[in-house]
Formats: sequence, structure tokens, C-alpha cells
Amino acid sequence: MGKLNLIAMSYDRDAVLNALQRTGATEIKLQKETEATTPMTVNSEELSARLASVEAALGCLCDETENYNKENKIKPTVEDLEISFTEFTEAENLRGAVEEVVAKITALQEQSRQIRSEITKNDRTIKSAEIYSVVKLPLCGFADTQHAKIRLGTIPVASVDNLMKSAERAGLLYIETLSRNTEEALLCAAYHKSAVQEVEPLLQEANFTACPFAGDDRSGEELYNCLIGKRAELANRLESVRADLLALSGNIRTLKIYCDYLAFELEKAELSEKMRETRTTFLLEAYVPKEAQDKVKEALEGVSGAVYYEFSEPAEDEIPPTLYKNNAVVKNFETITNMYSPVNSREFDPNTIMAVFYSIFLGFIMGDIGYGLLMFLGGGAIYMKNRAKDSGLKRLSGVFAIGGICAIVWGLLFNSFFGITLSFMPTVMPNAKDDMWKFMGISIPAVLVISLEIGIVQLLAGYICKAVQYWRRKKVWDGIWDGVTWAVFSLGVGLAIIGLVDEAKMPILAYIGGEIAGVSLLIAILTAGRHEKLLGKFTKGFGAAYGVINYASDILSYARLYGLMLSGAVIAQIVSQYSVQFVTGGNPALIILGVLLMIIGHAFNLAIGLLGAYIHDARLQYVEFYGRFYEGEGEIFTPLGSQHKYISLNK
Repeated sequence: MGKLNLIAMSYDRDAVLNALQRTGATEIKLQKETEATTPMTVNSEELSARLASVEAALGCLCDETENYNKENKIKPTVEDLEISFTEFTEAENLRGAVEEVVAKITALQEQSRQIRSEITKNDRTIKSAEIYSVVKLPLCGFADTQHAKIRLGTIPVASVDNLMKSAERAGLLYIETLSRNTEEALLCAAYHKSAVQEVEPLLQEANFTACPFAGDDRSGEELYNCLIGKRAELANRLESVRADLLALSGNIRTLKIYCDYLAFELEKAELSEKMRETRTTFLLEAYVPKEAQDKVKEALEGVSGAVYYEFSEPAEDEIPPTLYKNNAVVKNFETITNMYSPVNSREFDPNTIMAVFYSIFLGFIMGDIGYGLLMFLGGGAIYMKNRAKDSGLKRLSGVFAIGGICAIVWGLLFNSFFGITLSFMPTVMPNAKDDMWKFMGISIPAVLVISLEIGIVQLLAGYICKAVQYWRRKKVWDGIWDGVTWAVFSLGVGLAIIGLVDEAKMPILAYIGGEIAGVSLLIAILTAGRHEKLLGKFTKGFGAAYGVINYASDILSYARLYGLMLSGAVIAQIVSQYSVQFVTGGNPALIILGVLLMIIGHAFNLAIGLLGAYIHDARLQYVEFYGRFYEGEGEIFTPLGSQHKYISLNK
């Protein structure tokens, strides 16, 4: 990664930034303080408000279009939004047309909100008026006379009988039930005005609610029908507004282009804070990949104004952004590393090595031909469906597809097809559940020993990576003492474990491995404090010796490979065993049950297995492998104007 230092006239700032964006190869960095310059300030509030307004209108239009397509079972057409740089930069000319469309959408949105509010209010009124729809007389007719009070209203159904009994006992109140539903009853009550003090408490106790439409000169039936008609009218108005919105859906492409254009303009404005300026010029620093420097130079030469620039090397204390350069296969595994911490540009990229181990471990945990095929086909299908655009889903599906290939290989070695042992195939690896090996006279699962050996190989690779890290920084002896020595120690431990397994019938390896491990450990102890003085040499050496305990703990961490593999294999075997018994039993009901058990059981086992494998496999990479050498703390190289929400630029 190189560095671009640039100075140009202030009025050429946009032209320069547009040219750099076109290259897709420059990331603006914070300009160091320079004499006679001040930080550049650009007000981005207006741009931010415009972008928010356009995005809100676009979101409304897209939602309406999507809902319409779903309701009418219309398959939406996938619009290609790959555009040229020329079309992108010319989006500035779309402002007038876009603002007109946004204004229409905003007005229609407001109309829609008002109509929906009216509908909600009207629906509440309809609910209240429904029980009064049986009243054929004008509601205003239920009014007091000279000597009597007439009350029209509702009470809960449960209170009707009690109120009737109370009215009979009092002898002062006449009640007629006009209608009732499951919740309330419509009553008309009449009583002499002299009995108000006795009757009103009875009505209150029964939770009497007076008619809210008492002054209306329409009958209850007319009122209810009027409200229903208004509901239909409001629905038609809402549908008309929706139709007007849908008529604007042809502007979705334009709005998306303009949104991303505004986002780029906002990015330029916000990045200005990283630049410095004089009265007439501005200064800019940016990171540029060395292979892209000629392209950047050509773009800057095309700017009509005076632009002075030079390329230089980043300072020793600078950590430039990280630009991965991996093939299409390894690129999928970058996501796993980035979840932990992106590689910093001062260290070598371990993704290729990690991808190999991650795939092997993932395949080992699944360890089944059938599951491997499902992983490969399912992951491959998702990958191909999303191949046009880089995304986390695409990369994760690629990881599972590659892991599926490894699962098929391990499944062939373990002779397992959905937990079933195929009689026409040889079994190369021991059975995860039943086969035991003698290790120093103790019977332990054979596959557990294999898991630990796989772990030792990865630890050995981690120490080699540590050595390479030192050698890249011209620290040859540090690479040998802190990297190669421990790699040799790992080799010795691996050989010793094989020699101590009775079934291996190679006891000589226990002696050879022990000697290698012992000598390399002694060298590690003696050289651990080489950079320290006096007491520090002793403490560092003691620390190296104590590190053997941590090393043993790290090896045991790989037992999780065996545990996850065993649990998945046992579940697969049980599911297949019972499914086959049901299917071959001859009972039609059991056949259906067997098929369902086969599908649901293996789908569940695959899902749970993949989740556990993904998490624990990543944990082994992060802690055991990366813990040997990895520094991380990098920042992914993000070129100016490369982040687009809706479109992609034709390179």
C-alpha cells in the first residue's frame, strides 16, 4: 500500500474527488497538520436532509410496489442497477425531477396518513353505532319530557338481569331491551324526574353508557348505514392515493441512482474534515494500492485544473488499511477472520492457511457423505444465486459448500451416509462411537486421538506462521527461537502420541518424538529471555517451561472436534435406523412416519451440527491457531465512493 500526497486549487476539489472515486483505488486518510493550513470545514447538514428526504420517499414507493406485487401475486422483475460512471456523475442533473417526484410522494403519503386516521376514527364510531342500527326512530327523539327522563344507552350483558330486578323492586323505572350482542345490551329507560336520586345510582351500578349520538336527527339505522358508506368512500380514496403512488413506481430506478449519488456527495463533504486548506488550495492524503498508482495518476492527469501530487511510502509507525488479495475460494473465509479482527497490513494474510484448516475441521465434525452433499449443493446453490454481488450470505454459503466437500471426503473415510454404514464401501477410519485405542495402557476413543493429532498439526502451522511473521520483519533469529523451535516441539509431541498408541505399533516414535520435544523445549527455555537482563532471563525461561501446560490445554481443546462429530454421528445413526425400520415395516402409516422422521430428523441434525461446527470451528481458529501469531486490529481498505446501497458502478 502506497500513499498519495496531493495539493490542488479549492475550486477543483470536487473534480479531484470525482476522479479519485472513478479509480476505486483511493481511501482518504487524515491529513497531518501542516504549517499555514487549517482543517477544512464543509456544512453537510443540507445534503444529509436531502438524502433522508429522498430515501424516505423511495422507501415508501418500494413498499407500496412490493405490497401490490404480493397482493396480486406478481413476480417482481429484478432490475439491473449497474450503471456507468458517466451516468452516476450526471445524476446531479436529476435534482429538479427527483425533487418533483419526492414532493408528489410526500404529498400522497400525507394524504394516505390522513385518510388512514379518518378510517381508524370512523371504524371506532362504527363499532359504537352498530348496536344502535336497530333503532328506526330518530335518535334525537329519545329526549326528556316535561315530567320524565328518557335514557337511551348500553350496559354490559351480564348486568341486564340485575338491573331489571332492581327496576321491578323500585317500581320507579321502566326499561325496555331493544337489542343485544355478546358484549352489551341496548336499553331504553324511562323514569319520573322526581325519582332521579333513586334511579341514577341503579344505572351507574349497572355501568350504563348513554348514547353518544343522542342529538342526531337520523335514526340509528340511518346513522350506521351512513358510517358504513363513509368507510367505503374513505377506502376508495385510499385506493386512489395508492394508485397514484404506484403510478410513480417508474421513478424507482432514478431515485435509487440519485440516493447513491447524494450519499457519495455526503461522503465527500464528511471526508473534507480529514483534509486541510489554505486560502486558495486544499491538501489531501490517501492510501493507494501500489498496483493502482498508474490508474490514479492517469485519473488525476485528466483533471483540467492544476493538481500537484506525489506517491510515497507510509511511515514506519503507520498502519495502512488492509487490502486482501485472495482467490475466489479463500475470499469466502475472509469473513470469518474479519469477525475476529481484520488482518493488519503489517502482517501476512493467514486466510489461505486458516481456510484449509477451517474446511478440514468443518468436514470432520459433519463427517458424513449425505450431510456433505447437502452442504455442497445447498451452499453452492445459494452462492450461485448471489454470485453477482458480494455479501456475507454469499461468502458464508461458499464456506459451507467447501466444507461440504471436506465432509464428503471424511464421510467416505468413516463410511457414513446419513449415519448408515454402506456395505459395498471399505471403512478406512475407526468408528467414532465404538472403536477404542490403547494409549499408555488406557483405552480411549480412537477418533479422539485423531482429533488431538489434527490439533497438533494446526498448532505446528501456527508456529510456522509466527516464524514467517518475524522473518518478514527481518527478525530471523526471533523467528527461529520463538517460531521454528516450538513448531519442532509440536512435531515431537505429535510423533510421541502416535508412538504411545498401541495400535500404531511404532513405539520407536515415542522415543524419537520425546527426544525432539525435549530438546526443542530446552532450546525454547534457554532462548526465551534473550532480550531480557539478569532476572528477566530466568523468569522468561520459567514462563516458557510453564507454557507447556497451556500447550497441553490447547491440544485438549481439539477434543471438541471429536465431541461434535460423535454427537452428530450418533443422532444420524439413530434417525436412519428408526426410519428404515418404519419404512420396511409394511404399515402405510409407519412408512409415512419413517419418511417424515428421515427428513425432519436429518434436517434438524444438519442444522444443529452446522451451527455448532461453525461456532466451535471458528473458536479453534481464533484462540488456538491465531493465538500463536495473529495481531489483527486492521481496517479494511474502503475506497472513496465504493459503498453503494442501491447501485453498482460498471468498472
